Amino acid sequence: MSVPVLLIDDDVRLCELLKSYLSGHGFDVTVANTVKEGTRNLRSEDYDLVLLDIMLPDGDGLEVCKKIRNDSPVPVIMLTARGDDEDKIIGLELGADDYLAKPFNPRELVARIKAVLRRKGASPDWSGNLKAIEYGEFYLNPQNQKLVIQGENVELTAAEFRLLRVLASNPGKVFTRERLMDLVSGRDFDGIDRSIDVHISRLRNKIEPDPKNPRWIKTVWGTGYRFQT
Repeated sequence: MSVPVLLIDDDVRLCELLKSYLSGHGFDVTVANTVKEGTRNLRSEDYDLVLLDIMLPDGDGLEVCKKIRNDSPVPVIMLTARGDDEDKIIGLELGADDYLAKPFNPRELVARIKAVLRRKGASPDWSGNLKAIEYGEFYLNPQNQKLVIQGENVELTAAEFRLLRVLASNPGKVFTRERLMDLVSGRDFDGIDRSIDVHISRLRNKIEPDPKNPRWIKTVWGTGYRFQT
């Protein structure tokens, strides 16, 4: 499930980079380079979040934020090269939900977007819905965190279950290690990219008849992993 996001910024190169990066993390990004274009998009489409630059060629982003807040509860994150505390305070007073000064790390932006969506109660279910997942002898129930393979109950840790749920909810889809970290991160993940490999190895030892020749979780060399039905 992609999350619709409107990005209003006149930096064309930055918009291209952010659109590409965010699309790889579950966001469907619409780009507007002017206030006029952004306003038109807001009137015609529904978005779960707006990324808004302050300095725009045909208007002030702070005024746009004020207007958005008067018309809609959609969350707004301000993106700006002006990192002054005064600008930040004004933006937050006008209704912005967060504020990120350029240059910034795209991963931090993703984390802030997810945090804002959680606070607003609009956070998507990043690992699929709560319906049971069943592929022949494979049965996974997210509601009670139960996994049954060939009639046998398989005990998983919380981290292993989250990881398997993400993969099994999206059969055939290739996930990078970074993407899996973003989707299933918790206290039991140490933030190091290769920790995903460790969890995958442990998961395979529990669910695969032959962990060295996996039936369910396939390695995509140089990229990450996918779930094979």
